Amino acid sequence: MKISVCIPVYNFDVKNLIIALRTEIQINQIDAEIILIDDASDENFNEIYKEASAYADQFIFLEKNVGRSRIRNLFLKHTKGDYLLFLDCDVKIDNTNFLENYLQEITQNREAEVIYGNFKIDSSYSKTLRNRYSVEREIFSGDKTSDFSVFKTVNFIIQRETFQKFLFDETLIHYGYEDFVFAKKMELNDVKFSALNNPVIHVDDTSNEVFLAKTETAMNSLFQLSQNAENEKYIKDIKVFSVAKKMKNLGFNKLFVVLYERFIKKMILKNLLSENPKIKYLDIYKLALLLKII
Repeated sequence: MKISVCIPVYNFDVKNLIIALRTEIQINQIDAEIILIDDASDENFNEIYKEASAYADQFIFLEKNVGRSRIRNLFLKHTKGDYLLFLDCDVKIDNTNFLENYLQEITQNREAEVIYGNFKIDSSYSKTLRNRYSVEREIFSGDKTSDFSVFKTVNFIIQRETFQKFLFDETLIHYGYEDFVFAKKMELNDVKFSALNNPVIHVDDTSNEVFLAKTETAMNSLFQLSQNAENEKYIKDIKVFSVAKKMKNLGFNKLFVVLYERFIKKMILKNLLSENPKIKYLDIYKLALLLKII
């Protein structure tokens, strides 16, 4: 059984990540390859990637940025593994037996087609809005779960045949909800799922200002998805979408936006840009963005 470690790269120093993976592969004699695809990073990363490529089996460079979905699908063309292990480029390995833990779960749980490994937050950035959101809404507790809703693309392994059937939606070029739709498609088609605590450390230094801008992009992506009736079954359980849809059907959407803009927007932004942001205010911010788009 061969594993292909697949790392989409964009403007991030991945050398330490690759060295950690290569070290475990060599020490434990794991049948694995490390493949990286760079999504047209800035030129100042050329030298960094040149050093990193010495530890990879392939480091492929794209001339044009293709986006978060298509770049993941491209790994099928460049890998040989029976299983594809996807890692975000901005992570660190937390356990010297990281790959072995996945292999053990595959051996013990033969039915599992997709296994999610969870993530931790780098303590240096634990107070930011982005990482507070991860802690409160994204990181699951416990040792194992079969709940598909915990899935994130930061750290997961999937059977090659399963991935070929359920590719990422390449119409989603920009930030937001490509992982949710990908997981939902598999869940609705009864793909066997398992999640275990085999985390990587997410090193995300995104400022509150940048994360709010990304949130706006995500709401635009969600609206784009909603314009195709076939996507309704994938996105209907997203809370911000379901609330916005109900408000629109009841005719409250315009009133909410007016009240938000006049009375609470300033207060909410002040909090979200502070050193103590509240996630409940982020929920209101997202809802207002989506309703304005609608």
